[in-house]
Amino acid sequence: MQAIAAITKEANGPFVIEPVELEAPRAGEVLIKIAAVGICHTDLAFVSGLMGSAFPMVFGHEGAGTVEAVGKDVTKVAVGDKVILTFNSCGACASCDSHDPAYCHQFPLLNFAGIRPDGSSPISQNGATVSGNFFGQSSFASHAIANQRNILKVDADADLAAMAPLGCGIQTGAGAVMRSLAAKKGSSLVVLGGGAVGLSAVIGGVLQGCTTIILVEPQAERRAIGLSVGATHVIDPAAGDVGEAVRAIIPAGANNIVDTSGNMGALQGATGMLAHKGKLGMIAVPPAVDAVVAVPVIPALTLGYSVQGICEGDSDPDEFLPELIAHLKAGRLPIDKFTKTYKFDQINEAIDDAHHGKCVKAVLTF
Repeated sequence: MQAIAAITKEANGPFVIEPVELEAPRAGEVLIKIAAVGICHTDLAFVSGLMGSAFPMVFGHEGAGTVEAVGKDVTKVAVGDKVILTFNSCGACASCDSHDPAYCHQFPLLNFAGIRPDGSSPISQNGATVSGNFFGQSSFASHAIANQRNILKVDADADLAAMAPLGCGIQTGAGAVMRSLAAKKGSSLVVLGGGAVGLSAVIGGVLQGCTTIILVEPQAERRAIGLSVGATHVIDPAAGDVGEAVRAIIPAGANNIVDTSGNMGALQGATGMLAHKGKLGMIAVPPAVDAVVAVPVIPALTLGYSVQGICEGDSDPDEFLPELIAHLKAGRLPIDKFTKTYKFDQINEAIDDAHHGKCVKAVLTF
């Protein structure tokens, strides 16, 4: 069938909206008519070419829409169901068996490679292959081929534009605090970076009952949003030493720190803000694939702190996304304070707005 997609033809190139051909869903696959899709920083990291993307390619991995067709053996959804899309996983490895699909042994192949496991792509243009299957969906398009494992059925009256960002950025930020670090009630939390993931981490801290929540963010507008969604304190990193500022608020150090900034200096300095038995979670994709953080061994030994990488907020989407949806419906997940909708053909404008601080989380709608 013919679809319309935002194609990236070269590293750091613009998104070009053009018609493409989309295969019918194979066994285990689902054809989704996309209603809305969030723009995530991970999309832009892969657009840069630094992650080895095979151009031309269709990105997008926070899709939401309606099922138009299902392939053989699909039992999870039926034609007409509303769904939100998330990351893909194999369902057969040890991590998937233990409800840790974010650490699926096939995660890079199933989410980053731009191909199916058999080497094919469901997308083509004028007879030439276009890399697709990004996060098992490539949802910067009017239609996407997803997989039974990376879709979640939602209510028939669901607001898909509101729910689309849950599929990656929101579940990653909130999940980092709620699942990965499992912040305890009454504990302290420092969030480095006030983008959509960082603000979601702040909200996660509120939901976990953290009593001191500090957002470190250079943009005044985002600091203000941080306060509006539950941060108790905000710090401008340009105003002075961040570690000293954090210790002035929490003399014993932070129980939990989440880095969403990808700033290696900020991340390196975070170890000095940790309390005894504190936990530092790293979410953001760094500016270089070989980026390294040095962990001071003696402080780590004497304070007993830990540093861990976090993928997708340790989410099992079938379990965690319904929890987030319940919070959203109840008004406890105020992501509307930092989301802005754009028409699909405004994708380049939306990204430019995000780069210039005019928008935190852009959601494209059809």
